[in-house]
Amino acid sequence: MNGYFFGGSHADDLLPDYVTDKTFYLLFILYPLLSLRNVIYASLKFDKTFYLLAQFTESRLFSTRSRFMTAKTAPKVTLWEFFQQLGKTFMLPVALLSFCGIMLGIGSSLSSHDVITLLPVLGNPVLQAIFTWMSKIGSFAFSFLPVMFCIAIPLGLARENKGVAAFAGFVGYAVMNLAVNFWLTNKGILPTTDAAVLKANNIQSILGIQSIDTGILGAVIAGIIVWMLHERFHNIRLPDALAFFGGTRFVPIISSLVMGLVGLVIPLVWPIFAMGISGLGHMINSEGDFGPMLFGTGERLLLPFGLHHILVALIRFTDAGDTQEVCGQTVSGALTIFQAQLSCPTTHGFSESATRFLSQGKMPAFLGGLPGAALAMYHCARPENRHKIKGLLISGLIACVVGGTTEPLEFLFLFVAPVLYVIHALLTGLGFTVMSVLGVTIGNTDGNIIDFVVFGILHGLSTKWYIVPVVAAIWFVVYYVIFRFAITRFNLKTPGRDSEVASSIEKAVAGAPGKSGYNVPAVMLPISRTCVFQ
Repeated sequence: MNGYFFGGSHADDLLPDYVTDKTFYLLFILYPLLSLRNVIYASLKFDKTFYLLAQFTESRLFSTRSRFMTAKTAPKVTLWEFFQQLGKTFMLPVALLSFCGIMLGIGSSLSSHDVITLLPVLGNPVLQAIFTWMSKIGSFAFSFLPVMFCIAIPLGLARENKGVAAFAGFVGYAVMNLAVNFWLTNKGILPTTDAAVLKANNIQSILGIQSIDTGILGAVIAGIIVWMLHERFHNIRLPDALAFFGGTRFVPIISSLVMGLVGLVIPLVWPIFAMGISGLGHMINSEGDFGPMLFGTGERLLLPFGLHHILVALIRFTDAGDTQEVCGQTVSGALTIFQAQLSCPTTHGFSESATRFLSQGKMPAFLGGLPGAALAMYHCARPENRHKIKGLLISGLIACVVGGTTEPLEFLFLFVAPVLYVIHALLTGLGFTVMSVLGVTIGNTDGNIIDFVVFGILHGLSTKWYIVPVVAAIWFVVYYVIFRFAITRFNLKTPGRDSEVASSIEKAVAGAPGKSGYNVPAVMLPISRTCVFQ
């Protein structure tokens, strides 16, 4: 568009020295008149100096506009890829949640009256001070959960200047809540201490600000908006007079402005979101004991696509996972309810409606089923190859049972036999339902042996932890029988079933490792050749 009227000649070089950037701002205002004057000049060949001023104005105007937006063009990302990336950003706060959950679980269980009665030595004041300290430290993640998400999402999604993106995420979330507070105050709803009014409008104290409690979903929305603003403006160049505010400094500035406007909209649209979330929660809960199976199966089926974090976060941290009163406060989300009950001194026992979506449902498959599948794959391997895959299976088994990380075992048969993975997903979901029907109340997130001990055994018989080993043993047998039958009946090329595959596994562990410690081409070769359910 530059030079559309004037032919795009270099007017800057022809103008006198006194025509500088300072002159430009005045010319910017006069530009329409100068453009009209140029049309006259083009017809009458009149007043060259005025013509050059007009040409200079257009040149500087459009070159300045190009200077304002110099960010690199972002590669196009499909909606599917975006949700995969978004799910990965949840891992940072979730990892902290797991650690804080263990701290809170150990501290609260060892300071409980039942445990002290059973082990009087734990009543020592020094030990109790340590356990109380652990509980306080562990409660951090659950007190500031939305803040962690609004920081982690821009941090994880940003390609450059991640620290700036994270800082802007916090700024945007805080400003959004301040804007909501402004709207509520302007409408006369705030200030108030009337519990009925606060509950009717879903008002909570967030970062010390009375605002509508948008929970994790509000933090996720804020994080995504701030990330989009960061990607658009982190390379912006402003005019010289405003240059100090350009670049990365502009990101929190524009974030505060935009999120301030978003905060004014939230009181109008949030009731619709709340109705949708509550509807999803009612749909899952209305299925009764079948609801946990839907959740458990859905999580496993979404895991290979990286989308399971979305479903998990929805159940753990929003109304979809139930809403209850705990210690005088309304708490939403299965995990949030469990942790609130864990830290509440007046609460004894845990809510079955919350824990049925948590660790207890994973334990049959994680502690029994997948170990049975690993043993079946070992027995179905060629005798000469068993010693080669033993390390692979044992390491995957340890990751599953101790760490709650199932991918090392699941991916051994996911590509070879997708139908087996679907059966595994269904059995995992069935485990959720069985634990719920039997009244087990073991919470947290990982479903590993640590959760079983800390949140099951240490909290006494009321959690019905003794049921878990029995169900896990049954799942072990079921998985072993199904996997051994399928592998031998359909000649599935699981590790050790093919000489070439076995040698490839050996090379993957021992030969030419990359940054990950594995020979990636050697790992992918057998997978690429056996991605068909034979």
